Amino acid sequence: MSNFAFNNPAFQKQDPRNVATYPGAAGAQNAQTASLAHAGMDAAANAQLEGMYAAPPAGAIETDRMSVEDTVWKTAGLFAILLVTAVVGWVWTLGGVSVDPTAGVSMLPMIVGALGGFVLAMIITFTSRKKVRPALIFAYAAFEGVFVGGISAFFELLYPGIVVQATLATVAVVGVTLALFASGKIRASKKMTKIFMIAMVGYLVFSLLNLVLMWTGINQNAFGLRSVEIMGIPLGLIIGVLVVFMAAYSLVLDFDQIQQGVRNGAPRVYGWVGGFGIMVTVVWLYIEILRIIAIARGSN
Repeated sequence: MSNFAFNNPAFQKQDPRNVATYPGAAGAQNAQTASLAHAGMDAAANAQLEGMYAAPPAGAIETDRMSVEDTVWKTAGLFAILLVTAVVGWVWTLGGVSVDPTAGVSMLPMIVGALGGFVLAMIITFTSRKKVRPALIFAYAAFEGVFVGGISAFFELLYPGIVVQATLATVAVVGVTLALFASGKIRASKKMTKIFMIAMVGYLVFSLLNLVLMWTGINQNAFGLRSVEIMGIPLGLIIGVLVVFMAAYSLVLDFDQIQQGVRNGAPRVYGWVGGFGIMVTVVWLYIEILRIIAIARGSN
């Protein structure tokens, strides 16, 4: 006579899952093997993640994306080209100097450098949206160097020591602007950019008018309208100070564009465009400071 206790449905029909997971069953062994396999995979994944965290971050070369560090190196390379050709422009300008300090000065380096730099700057500015050509930017740096070296040599003959003064002042303005931008104390804004663009247009009109007056002989002062005094202060000094602030804000715009390019994952080649923008602004700033010091020393 069977025991009625075994007639309980719980004993009459066994659940395959219970059997499979019962210790010692074949299903239990398979489950344990799968569990160990998963544990091994998890350990391997964790080790891989730790290796990725420990590895140095991918740079511009690995990602082929624009980075601040890569742009800094590109900018330094462009300035190295500028300095080398500036020496050429300096020597070329001073070739054959006689007793009269201005008798043997050649103006050709300034003319060649200025025209070549201007043409290349226009080409680079209007074509870089479609394709960046580093070779053109290298050529621009070379022409700008010839121009900077030539005009620096010319001013140095007239005002000894002026090149060192202008260089130190330029480095100071660039350094302060970069420090303020890096600390977040100064940023580009739409309102300030509009004011900057209006001021730039006004300054370009003034510069062209002054150039025409000097070329035609209507104004024979050394610096044209800039030599005109207002309450005993040369107009060139007043305008020059404003232009220095404009150039400083132009640097802020350059830094901001590089930052946006990095943030948006722009192609690495656009680092050359960032370096080009900084070079244009720094050369402009140097020339303006050079002229301010010359006007100040000439009025004494």
